[in-house]
Amino acid sequence: MSKQLKFIISGGGTGGHIFPAISIANAIKAKVPDSDILFVGAEGRMEMQRVPAAGYPIKGLPVCGFDRKRLWRNFAVLWKLWKSQRMAKSIIREFGPSAAVGVGGYASGPTINMCADMGIPCLIQEQNSYAGVTNKLLAKKAMKICVAYDGMERFFPAEKIENLGNPVRQSLMECALSREEAARQLGLDPSCRILLIVGGSLGARTLNESVLQHLEEIKQSGIQILWQTGKYYHNDILQQLEGRQPANLKVTDFISDMGPPNVLPTLW
Repeated sequence: MSKQLKFIISGGGTGGHIFPAISIANAIKAKVPDSDILFVGAEGRMEMQRVPAAGYPIKGLPVCGFDRKRLWRNFAVLWKLWKSQRMAKSIIREFGPSAAVGVGGYASGPTINMCADMGIPCLIQEQNSYAGVTNKLLAKKAMKICVAYDGMERFFPAEKIENLGNPVRQSLMECALSREEAARQLGLDPSCRILLIVGGSLGARTLNESVLQHLEEIKQSGIQILWQTGKYYHNDILQQLEGRQPANLKVTDFISDMGPPNVLPTLW
């Protein structure tokens, strides 16, 4: 009887880390249906909700980032890092992974570092054209580094790099709806052009502020705008839009599922 394959996938903090990680897990399950996958994330971060919603178990570590402005607070950060390493070691021993994947973010540091020290094959996946701090630190211990852009030799050993692009959820590729049907499901007019405004974790604030400053231009633009503000900013933006929101501006906090019923991929 062959041994069941087990995989740890670690990282998160932002959708840019989490959703590629979920795509990787889905791809593993598609190829090896009886494989066992465990996520390891950071307590209080987005992955602790998004990963279980995608159907996968997750363990949380107390790890957090360094405070570069208030250095005295980093004593607590170092303690949390030490505790996270001990917890990661315990999780790894209990789960017994065949391999580990790090996608960047706080939790992947202690998890992938500990996996490598325990002799478990490790791979890291970098989604961005400018590598994140955690992945740069883990590069020496990873067997392979999967990237989405050329020129990543600036950050990683060239002999380890595999340029495979970013993982995409299969549901996004299997679009069953027409553009008209998709627009109607979102409450939009299929006969009008549609613009999606969405920012990353750091870019959302700048985009949100820009939208608020140009409401009159939006009103006169003749196009429909679907605006994802992000949960952190959503309530404040709704308050600022009271009595000012153009009819052609549809606001949402977060688009959690861009797959079924395959709405967004069919709009453009």
